[in-house]
Amino acid sequence: MTEVQCIGREKQQTKTSLGGTEFTQCEEFVYLGGVVSGDGLCDRDVDRIGLAVGIVRNLHNIWKAKDISKSTKVLLYQSMVQSIVLYNSETWTEDQKRKLKTFEMAVLRKICGITRRDRRRNVDILKEFQTEKDINEVLQTRRLTYFGHVTRMEKDRYPNILIHGYTHGRRPRGRPRKRWLQHYRRL
Repeated sequence: MTEVQCIGREKQQTKTSLGGTEFTQCEEFVYLGGVVSGDGLCDRDVDRIGLAVGIVRNLHNIWKAKDISKSTKVLLYQSMVQSIVLYNSETWTEDQKRKLKTFEMAVLRKICGITRRDRRRNVDILKEFQTEKDINEVLQTRRLTYFGHVTRMEKDRYPNILIHGYTHGRRPRGRPRKRWLQHYRRL
């Protein structure tokens, strides 16, 4: 079944047909595992954390196992859980950093067997694991890799046009949303 989506600030109903068949309009859809919403925000896509929470629960016996080292558990977390959370994250905005950090610390506390009542600081837990990068640093590396990939594309390719392009017209009142590229001009 084919559906049509109108992306923009205002919700619009469109009538699209091809060969006498009229297509239905949807507000959001899943494309290659990522959620594309009509308002252009990526908040629904960050709900991948819910998928990862299910994986963390399924690995409960591994996190509690005494015969598996913490370094092996961290490698399992990075390969199985973190990869699910960060799938398609290169296109997310900066607003999701706090959610990702909270999720990562919850998983690392579970691996350590530490609860919030133990009053251990996040910095101390990260030092204990001796991880090279936290989840936000991994996300930043993935974004910069994606940016380099798009920048090397020909100028007429759509990802390059979207990153470096400019839309004409009047903008609504209020502060405009930060564009994806504006986060990297300060680096």
